[in-house]
Amino acid sequence: MQLSKFTDYGLRLLMHLMVATPARVSVKQIAETFDISEHHMAKVASHLAKGGFILSGRGRTGGLTLAKLPHEISIGEAVRYLSGDVSVAECFNVGPCECRAFAQCGLRGPLYEAQQAFFAVLDRYTLDDVVARKGLMKELLDV
Repeated sequence: MQLSKFTDYGLRLLMHLMVATPARVSVKQIAETFDISEHHMAKVASHLAKGGFILSGRGRTGGLTLAKLPHEISIGEAVRYLSGDVSVAECFNVGPCECRAFAQCGLRGPLYEAQQAFFAVLDRYTLDDVVARKGLMKELLDV
């Protein structure tokens, strides 16, 4: 399964906020760190704020910060939220399937199992786990 750019940017944003904690960070700072469009990063930040992963404030004391402690943010939950209803195969989606072999296809079971395994692995990790060396990450991100 491949992550979309939107999901990738969301995970980077969460990691950046973790190493910057307790400081607030602007969307512009995060976008510049990863050389990503500020407009795209703002969309990602807005989505994560709606999902309760981050807090967003405006003005002089504004910026972004994590809404939960890093060990409370599941990577699997974040990826599911950022990815939306993305499925490995079209036949997993709600609605009509265009595939002519749908009625007799034997791929649905194995593909569904693989997708579940993918998320099961991600569910075992938290933001705290994926940024185990916070000091080194601070240096790399110039935080």
